[in-house]
Amino acid sequence: MPKKVKKSFYLDYSILIPYLVLCGIGLIMIYSASSYKLLVNHLDPASLAINQAIYFVLSLLLITFIYKMKMKIFEHRNVITFSTFVIGVLLILTRFTSLGVVVNGAQGWLKIPGLGQLQPAEFLKIMIIWYLSYIISKRQGEIITNFKDATLRPLLVVLGLIFLVAIQPDNGGAAILFLIAVLMLLASGVNYLYSLIFGGSIAIGSLLGIKLIVWSGGKIFPKNLKYVYDRFAVFANPFLDAQGDGHQIVNSYYAIYNGGLFGVGLGNSTQKKGFLPEAQTDFMFSIVLEELCLIIAVLILCLLLFLVLRIILVGIRAKNPFNSLMCIGVGGMILIQTFINIGGISGLIPLTGVTFPFISQGGSSLLMLSISIGLVLNISADEKKNKHNEMVVNMQEITEG
Repeated sequence: MPKKVKKSFYLDYSILIPYLVLCGIGLIMIYSASSYKLLVNHLDPASLAINQAIYFVLSLLLITFIYKMKMKIFEHRNVITFSTFVIGVLLILTRFTSLGVVVNGAQGWLKIPGLGQLQPAEFLKIMIIWYLSYIISKRQGEIITNFKDATLRPLLVVLGLIFLVAIQPDNGGAAILFLIAVLMLLASGVNYLYSLIFGGSIAIGSLLGIKLIVWSGGKIFPKNLKYVYDRFAVFANPFLDAQGDGHQIVNSYYAIYNGGLFGVGLGNSTQKKGFLPEAQTDFMFSIVLEELCLIIAVLILCLLLFLVLRIILVGIRAKNPFNSLMCIGVGGMILIQTFINIGGISGLIPLTGVTFPFISQGGSSLLMLSISIGLVLNISADEKKNKHNEMVVNMQEITEG
């Protein structure tokens, strides 16, 4: 029998340390980006930073709790079914009841008495990864031989949940959820040719769709969705309406330009003083570029990329298909969210209102990302433990032989 080793021995510090560093930078930048506006409005300048710090403490407790759990619990069908059902109910309550709170035109926040507000769509990200990882790992043989029958019902469930996000309306969130689902399907073991055709079709279709929206002048949208077209229109040239719909992206450009190579210094941003209304959330990385300079911003991106690659590497090395898919999904999710945020603030893609992982202010986002990190740390420890036990058993067999 292999000697029992404490689980803390298998803790993956190459994932935990970058997570802690990024969250620490986030707390500092949230205070810097929000303090001026709060002070002008005669509020506690540290209130948003303190609120985020509370969520960070809760996140650490969540990571500890998830890390100590056995991975078999996360592969239990009833646990996954119940969790999926709960997320669906929360999304329905958010959109169709008085518990839903409207923020920036989207009814995407759920008011929970005594706990504040949560954004169920954020937790749906990890739920889709979890649900599809389970389905795909159990139906790998069927997926290779009959992809349509093996995935049709699960995909309908996922698309139904994404639809509940899209009608809030939260187009950015729905787009991320859809891309996560696509990523999971591409990682399912489906034929490489089909993957290339499917992925290429989505990429080409997205580009053609953007061109069609701009070319049509937004006429393909109903009148109540005119704001969607406005975002696409200013994406082409925000300076044509710098005081209107292009206001945010233009001021994001100014923030990036002001920062230059060496930055204006921590706390000295000009754009956070009312020019960028969501400086501590959607445009946090613009403030990072302005205050901390391009060099520091690139280092933060490199640290985030290192974290993503480490998570994906754990998935590639994992022998358990469920563990492998979970890690690939989590790494892909962080990468997708980062690209959409950076693409939006730099004008590469239309603005979607997506936050920058770990750095931007947002309790629900931080909790969801921390749950994901907790699962990855548990998976990493589980794989290391199984490998260690296997090596010990082999050594014993060699010794006894």
